[in-house]
Amino acid sequence: MRRWWLPLLAALGMLLPCAAQADIVISEVMTSNAIYENGEAYDWVELYNNGSKTVNLSGWFLSDNEKKPQKWSFPEGTTLKAGSFLTVFCTGDSTLSKGKNSTFYADFKLSSSGETLLLSDAEGTAIQLLELPPQYGCVSYGLAPDGVTYAYLETATRNAKNKTEVGMYRVETPVIQTASGFYRDAVTVQASAPEGSELRYTLNGETPTRSDALFPAEGLLLEQTAILRVKAFADGAVSSQTVSATYFLNEEQLTPIVSLITDDKYLFNSKTGALVKGTGSTPNYEKELEYPVNIEYFNADGLCEINQIGTFSISGHSATVNAQKSLALFARKALGAETFQFNPFPTRDYTEYKSLLLRSTNSDAYATRLRDVVASSLAEGEGLLYQDAVCIQVYINGQYWGHYNLREKINKYFVAQHEGVTDEYAIDRIDILSRTGRDEFVQNGSNEDWLALCDFCKTSDLNVPENLQYVEERLDIDSLFTHAAYEIILGNVDFTNVRVYRVPGGKWKYLLFDVEACWRGLDRTPLEYYIKPVSGKIQGFRHEPLNALLNVPEMKARFLQRVAELLEKHFQWPDVEARFDAWTGILEQILPRHIARWKNLTMEKWHTNVDAVKYYARMRPKKIPELLQQAMKLTDAEVETYFGSVLRLLEETNTLP
Repeated sequence: MRRWWLPLLAALGMLLPCAAQADIVISEVMTSNAIYENGEAYDWVELYNNGSKTVNLSGWFLSDNEKKPQKWSFPEGTTLKAGSFLTVFCTGDSTLSKGKNSTFYADFKLSSSGETLLLSDAEGTAIQLLELPPQYGCVSYGLAPDGVTYAYLETATRNAKNKTEVGMYRVETPVIQTASGFYRDAVTVQASAPEGSELRYTLNGETPTRSDALFPAEGLLLEQTAILRVKAFADGAVSSQTVSATYFLNEEQLTPIVSLITDDKYLFNSKTGALVKGTGSTPNYEKELEYPVNIEYFNADGLCEINQIGTFSISGHSATVNAQKSLALFARKALGAETFQFNPFPTRDYTEYKSLLLRSTNSDAYATRLRDVVASSLAEGEGLLYQDAVCIQVYINGQYWGHYNLREKINKYFVAQHEGVTDEYAIDRIDILSRTGRDEFVQNGSNEDWLALCDFCKTSDLNVPENLQYVEERLDIDSLFTHAAYEIILGNVDFTNVRVYRVPGGKWKYLLFDVEACWRGLDRTPLEYYIKPVSGKIQGFRHEPLNALLNVPEMKARFLQRVAELLEKHFQWPDVEARFDAWTGILEQILPRHIARWKNLTMEKWHTNVDAVKYYARMRPKKIPELLQQAMKLTDAEVETYFGSVLRLLEETNTLP
């Protein structure tokens, strides 16, 4: 059996002799964080004033390098009251301010493989030298209740008194030996504990504690669908990671399944639950809360392709008020694997993903639940970035949560994957902007070059060769024309859903995103927002690049040729209908159960809505030449030149029988 008291003796000597009498101590450290606040999970160092007087920390130093003891200094005016805590987030980002009050930001990161922390006063005198042993993911390290010993803490308590449960090591992760998945009859689940530990388990989604039931040595008999969570405990140690598994008994699968398991406090608690409104002025589901969750993905054959701890957060904007909310899933290194090592998408050849999106279909939730995925799929093979999709069903803590569309999650890693960018430094500097690209619409990187480009297009005549060259060097014109063509052909009335991106050293490109407000009519919208004077009012996105280019005759011809090409390649009705059929075939099977769960639709209404959308998807392509003629003031000869042959083709393929 492991002698846990041996490392304890070593831990007693980690403080410098002078630090025992110091009022300011390093009370807790986190070097591998997975608790996200405002979208970040920085490592942190907590200081505590155990004296009786306020201490002035102005000019004090904190460092992770003995050879560079003055690596980071507290700003002038920093004080720490007696009996109070102070947090220094270790960001590695020199662009952040140093902070104030009780929250500060150092420009170095911490290493989970072992670290030295040095706290010095303003004169450079060492106050404390703390040697950190190798750290565990999302486990903090700090002062034990005796006020002398440093140990791993069972529960991180930043800005609060450290709790009494401590350990000198972490119990190894137990193993659930019986595969999760689908069973016809009762199943007896077996699990193994690391040497010297005992297993505790729950069946309600809660993380097991020392007071929960012991896992039976003979195995656990399950006679109905259940979610199992198991954790190992040992004296003198912090508990293991939690392992989880879902067992579906006598349930029909029909689609791939995602099972999410997490504590109730992360889901439905009025103060902290991400899925509820809560009691504050800002709904919980709008706070960008991100919490740990166990994620399982069962493919169409019922095989579990991933089972790992990651995090989840609510995704979307106006649709967050819906009872069934969209969820973003993230792989986090501090919790285990830093990617989801599988690929569920039919048109992609990647082997892993950093993040995924469980999309509840948002505004289309009460209509067809398929418009966005069908419409987006029509961009396949055209060099325009879009999110692939898989029809799935979701369970949360063993409860059926209905139909979702599994999508690729739009972020810097999504762009990097599709653009072949692998260097982390370059990935961090990918620019992603939405709508007009103003500061509030910067998802990642910088908008400076984009705004300058748009302003240049607004004030410059691109018929001047050097002006056109300036734009061509910065903007992927094919991407712009292809994106605009799809939006117009689809008739996406939610015209603000425009995103642009740029990888370091590359050109600005467009991303086809959230087009579920398409195929609603045969009128000109959104043409009035796309084709307009360069000097016209900015409405939802920057229209100037497109219209400045359309003022150049060869660019105008290039755009019209692109529209005609896409109409012919992707919008003939037999091709579009086949994409509809692939989704309606499976939705017809799973929607009755989904509707019983959410009661926000009927099958009769769904069929009616699908028929209406298919009508517009069939008829709108034939209207596009006429709508473009009106918007761009094309002559009949121009319409014939660019659209004559495709119009005659669409009359054959898209006309109702």
